[in-house]
Amino acid sequence: MRRTHPVRAALAACPALAVGLLLSATPARADTPLPLTAVSDKATTVRGGEFTLTLTLTNPYDTPIQFVYQSVQETYATGLETGLKFTATACGSQTNGCSDNVHGGIARYNVPLAPGASSTFTVTYTVAPDSVCGDATRIDFYSYLYYEYKAGEANNSGIIGVPGTRVACA
Repeated sequence: MRRTHPVRAALAACPALAVGLLLSATPARADTPLPLTAVSDKATTVRGGEFTLTLTLTNPYDTPIQFVYQSVQETYATGLETGLKFTATACGSQTNGCSDNVHGGIARYNVPLAPGASSTFTVTYTVAPDSVCGDATRIDFYSYLYYEYKAGEANNSGIIGVPGTRVACA
């Protein structure tokens, strides 16, 4: 006895299921942009030099931000760069510290952050003297930010690109 009807029915149902799942997916939350700015103090850093990332969180709400989680990670392209050597050497500035692993670690902002107030997190990186270098060699980051406000009833999160620095040879 051949079972062609169940197989045909399953094959016909797969595209309909896929379309249904795509139509029911909720889009990424783009209604509230992240109130975060990120800058590097140097567009170009020589081997053996250092650069500092500054990330500033500003509370745009009428209630305090009570909880903040933020990580800073190297981008995929930076991680693929063979011979690129750099380490986090300092962190702080209006925060209560960093995790032990700042390179991918957590910025710990002072909270609560009052309405309209800003808090800045900085992390300084040193490029090794024997690191690879060149016009196309870059150290870039991204940051994941999650925070809660309205007594924990509301939150926002997302990922932003953090421009780092180009590593020059001299």
